[in-house]
Amino acid sequence: MTSRERIDAVLHGKAPDVLPVDFGGGFQTGLHVSIVYQLRQALGLDMPGEPVKVVEVYQMLGQVAPDLQDALGADTVSVAGTGTMFGYPAREFKEWEMPDGTPVLVPIDFNTEYEPDGSLLQYPENDRSAPASGIMPAGGHFFDAIVRQKPIDDDKLDPADNLEEFAPVSEDELDWYAGEADRLFNETDKALFCTFGGLSFGDIALVPATFLKDPKGIRDIEEWYVSLAMRPDYIRSVFDRQADIAIENLKRLHEAVGDRISVIQTNGTDFGTQNGPFMSPGQYRELFKPYQKRLHDWIHENTSWKTFMHCCGGIEPLLDDIIEAGFDILNPVQCSAAGMDPRALKKKYGRRIVFWGGGVDTQKTLPFGTPQEVREEVKQRIDIFAEGGGFVFSTIHNVVPNTPLDNVLAMFETIGEYR
Repeated sequence: MTSRERIDAVLHGKAPDVLPVDFGGGFQTGLHVSIVYQLRQALGLDMPGEPVKVVEVYQMLGQVAPDLQDALGADTVSVAGTGTMFGYPAREFKEWEMPDGTPVLVPIDFNTEYEPDGSLLQYPENDRSAPASGIMPAGGHFFDAIVRQKPIDDDKLDPADNLEEFAPVSEDELDWYAGEADRLFNETDKALFCTFGGLSFGDIALVPATFLKDPKGIRDIEEWYVSLAMRPDYIRSVFDRQADIAIENLKRLHEAVGDRISVIQTNGTDFGTQNGPFMSPGQYRELFKPYQKRLHDWIHENTSWKTFMHCCGGIEPLLDDIIEAGFDILNPVQCSAAGMDPRALKKKYGRRIVFWGGGVDTQKTLPFGTPQEVREEVKQRIDIFAEGGGFVFSTIHNVVPNTPLDNVLAMFETIGEYR
């Protein structure tokens, strides 16, 4: 099979020739830019000092270029827009050096001027007259959002304020998606993994709106979570209008890219903690499921795309409803969280949803284990999840900085041996 055929087989309940693998298709299945640089050096793909492009500036993810895809056996390729989490475009790039010395390429508008304390700030649309919206602490590796919540007056709260970022997609952006989908579909045999804005309801990474100069509404992380219980009517009003806009944008996206893409991410919202869900199944059914189902019904009735849910934590009690909401794929499959035992998940849900992730623990085993422990966990997860199909190997979320290169190489060697 080609890579595209391999992924599509798994997504349609058929057996692939070998285990499909994803590294870099989505922004939760990638590798930190420092890890990409080390891999490229170790595999002899670059001369020392050759910079790696940052493809997602918030998490500082590195580009998995075609030569690295081939070296790692990756079966996917990313189709993403030109925007960034800080509201400036990512079409032109400049050289910069990470605090750890990694040479990288960052967007032209990326701020590279450090504060006196060694931290690095980012500004929405690179407008220095606006308050900073993101911070990389001194010696850090990626950014945290800076909450810029104004005082909340419940009598004056307007759902429109939390809808500012949801708008009709521009023709220029659609042209970009169309060009990328056409190029990657024809120039590669990879499955196209699409990331498209405005589809995820209540994604806490987006609530602070690091890309807006003057965010209004409910923008504090804690206040947003409180509002799920205290202001449910407000939340429903936001989601209802967001769903309308999202469906219109999906129609236009489909006109632009057709059925060339295989997977589209429709959720980045986390519903779980390390110890289980932080909302009841009833609250999920009331606040999230109806709007997710509206999007998925349109997608499944009008396209061949498969829908991708990224959701961290111990969410097993929500999985029946998540599947009923129309999700075809679950990621990152956080096996270290409560209730997420891989054997139990595979037995109960393996015929109803594709597991995309779960390949190795990026909280403990990969960054802190030995190469042998990495090999054993990777082999075990392949044995469990790949049986009968329905599994795409990826790590449990992105490979984080400071992960020992020997462990990363052990992971890829084991995938190659057992896939």
